[in-house]
Amino acid sequence: MTLLVFLVAVLIGGSNFVAVRFSNAELEPFWGAGLRFSLAAALLLVASLVFRLGLPAGRPALTGAVVYGTLGFGASYAFMYRALIEAPAALAAIFIALVPLLTLLLAIAHGLERFNWRGLAGALVAVAGVFVVFADRAGGAVGIGSLLALLAAALCIAESAVAAKLYPRAHPVAYNAVAMVPGALLLLALSLIAGESWALPSQNATWVALAYLVVLGSTALFVAFLFVLGRWTASATSYATVLFPIVAAVVGALVAGEAISTGLVAGGTLVVAGVYVGALAPVAAPVPLPESAARAS
Repeated sequence: MTLLVFLVAVLIGGSNFVAVRFSNAELEPFWGAGLRFSLAAALLLVASLVFRLGLPAGRPALTGAVVYGTLGFGASYAFMYRALIEAPAALAAIFIALVPLLTLLLAIAHGLERFNWRGLAGALVAVAGVFVVFADRAGGAVGIGSLLALLAAALCIAESAVAAKLYPRAHPVAYNAVAMVPGALLLLALSLIAGESWALPSQNATWVALAYLVVLGSTALFVAFLFVLGRWTASATSYATVLFPIVAAVVGALVAGEAISTGLVAGGTLVVAGVYVGALAPVAAPVPLPESAARAS
């Protein structure tokens, strides 16, 4: 069940890239993201109240939800949108591929996980795969500010997963309902500072994209993410982000008629191999001692 939910999250998250293209074609970026998470938070809050799921209670749980939401929904999107003003989307995909490696390092630093060579190897293979897919499209002069913003976005995504493991959690629906509020407020504040226009969509395609991003791309995706996070390690769960760009490339080929290159096939194979090694491969259980040896010890 956990693996199935993980795969569903990957499909939704990868498709988000295509939906965001339609949304950004008409809506200002910070305003579009802030509107998306505001509506998703309201939808999740209603669901939490109707089904009596119980919102995060107590200072530790509320602190965790605020940290998780501010980093995962607010800061990461803010840094990413700042970077994409100059940086190509392919370069952003390569930086996001660093999330599993960064999550592993941060989880070790926080004492959540122990270092393991399998996790490191899987993360490096996955990064190599994403590089193979997008290297030919990541060129061009990019300033140090955009590069640092991409790195900061990846760090925020990684730390948000670690934070969700560090603090007490409520039901994934209720937890995301609270967590999306500070993220949405941060994005809306940045929208005001940037002087963006708060106009509602006027095209049907934008409304469809926004509806998808709210219902599936925000509510379903992040509920699924927390569901998996509650059962896997933070570093294993973070491998979903490496698969997002691969799914986006395939969906783009199906929806927008983009060509499927040999680089996508080869790099996608490497990414899947890295995800398997780092997150999905079964860990061998320690071989028990023979009964006589156990008694002797």
